[in-house]
Amino acid sequence: MQARPERMIPVAELTGWDIETDVAVLGFGIAGACAALEAAWAGASVTIFEAAGGSGGASALSGGEMYIGGSGGTHVQRDAGFTDTTEDFAAYLTLAGGPDPDTAKIALYADQAVAHFAWLQEQGVPYKGNFLPGKIIEPEGDDTLIWSGSEEAWPFYTKAKPAPRGHTIQFTGWGGGRKLMDILEARVRAAGVTVHADARGRALIGDNGAVAGVVVRQNGRDITVRAKKGVVLATGGFCMNREMMRMHAPEALRCSTPLGTIDDGSGILMGQAAGARVIHMNEFFVTCPWYPPESLVKGIFINQAGQRFINEDCYHGRVMRTAVAQPGDKVWLLADNAIFGRPMEMARAELAAVGETWEEVESELGFAPGTISPTVAHYNEHAARGKDPVWHKAAKWVQPLAEPPFAALAFTPSESMFSYFTLGGLETLPTGEVLDLAGAPIPGLYAAGRTTAGLPRWGAGYSSGLSLADSSFFGRLAGRRVAARG
Repeated sequence: MQARPERMIPVAELTGWDIETDVAVLGFGIAGACAALEAAWAGASVTIFEAAGGSGGASALSGGEMYIGGSGGTHVQRDAGFTDTTEDFAAYLTLAGGPDPDTAKIALYADQAVAHFAWLQEQGVPYKGNFLPGKIIEPEGDDTLIWSGSEEAWPFYTKAKPAPRGHTIQFTGWGGGRKLMDILEARVRAAGVTVHADARGRALIGDNGAVAGVVVRQNGRDITVRAKKGVVLATGGFCMNREMMRMHAPEALRCSTPLGTIDDGSGILMGQAAGARVIHMNEFFVTCPWYPPESLVKGIFINQAGQRFINEDCYHGRVMRTAVAQPGDKVWLLADNAIFGRPMEMARAELAAVGETWEEVESELGFAPGTISPTVAHYNEHAARGKDPVWHKAAKWVQPLAEPPFAALAFTPSESMFSYFTLGGLETLPTGEVLDLAGAPIPGLYAAGRTTAGLPRWGAGYSSGLSLADSSFFGRLAGRRVAARG
C-alpha cells in the first residue's frame, strides 16, 4: 500500500482496518473542531486526526475575530447604535467575493450569522460587548466590535450600508485565536470525540466511487481508518507548500511570510485524488501592518510609475493585496509632517526619503523628474476641497500633503512583513459535500475551512474575521451533513 495524498487507495488493497469510526475529521483547527462537535452531537462517533502536536492550526495564530452581521445586527452592533440588515450584509459579502462569489453560501451565512454568534457564546466564547471606534488592525485590549473590513470605503459603501462587523473574543492583547481554540477543544473533548495528535492524513481510501476512509501516519506507521459515514477535510490551505504555491499562486511568492502552521495542501491534494475540482487556487490574502498610526491613512500610496493605485482608507489587506500586484519590487507611502508617524516596527517599512519639497523626495527616491510631484499636486488640489475624484477616499481621510518636511515610506513585499495565506481550494456545497469535476457530490467526502474556496475567495475583498467565521459556520454544517449520511 503506497500512501500519498495524490493517490486514492482502493479498499481492495487493504488487509484490514486499524480504526473504525463514523466520521473521521482531518485537522483540529476551528473548521475541524466545529465539524466534530456537530457530528458528535448528532449521534455519530467522531475521531479527529491532527498532524501537529495539539489543536489550533492557523486558527490559533489569529486574533480570534469573527465577521458577523445581518438580521438587524448582533446585540453588540445594536447596542453601539448600528443596524445591519441581512440584505446589506449579503451585498457586502457578494462584492467582497470578487468576480465569482458563492451566492448560495453568502445567502445562508448572511441569514444565520447572528444565530451563529449566539452559538459561539453558548460554547463559552466570551465577548466584552463594547464598540471600539477608529481604524485599527486588532484590538490591543479586550474590546469586541471593530471596523474590520472595507465597509466604509469605496466601492463597498455604494452597495451596502456600512456597519462594523468584526467581533473579537474577549482577550487582552493580540492573538485571541489560541483562547478561542482552547474553548472549542474543551467542548470537543466533552462531546466524546476521540483525538489523535501527531497523526497526519496520508491518503483517502476509496470504495466503488465513494470515500470509505483514510490512511493516517502516526508513530512511524500507516494506520487505516474506516469512516463509515465520511471523511471531513479541514487541513487548511497550502501556503507552506512552495511547489503548490509555484503552480497555483506564484504571485504570493513575492511576499516574505507565509501565515500558517502546517498548511501543506494535503487535504486539497487528497480531494483531487478523489476526483474533486478546485477553484480560485490563484487567490491569496496578504497584508502588512502599515498602520497604526491611523493618521497614515491620510497619506497616499504610489507604485514605481509614481501613480496611486488604491483608496488608502480601505481594509489593510485590500491595500497590500493591490500593492503586491503592482509592477516592480516595492511601493511607497507618501506623508507630510502633519500626518507622519512610524508604522509599527513589525511592518519593517523603510524611511526611504525625506525632503523639503516633493521634488526633493522624488529625486532622493531615484524617480524621473515629473513623476511623483505631479501625482501629489493633483491629489492636493482636490484634497483642499475634501475630494478624491480618482480613488474616492472618504473625506475624513483626505487632506493635502502640504506641510514639510515630506517623507516616503517604502514597503517591499519580499523584505517587509507581508504575511499571506491561500484562499483557493476544493469546491463544496454550503453543507460541506465536496464536488467532483462534473459538479456532483463525491459520496463520503466533506470539507471546510481553507481547504475549500469558501466565503473568502478574493484577496482584494478579504475582511478580518472572515476566515474564522466561514470555517466555523460551514464546518458546523459539514459536521451535521456527514453525521446524517446513511
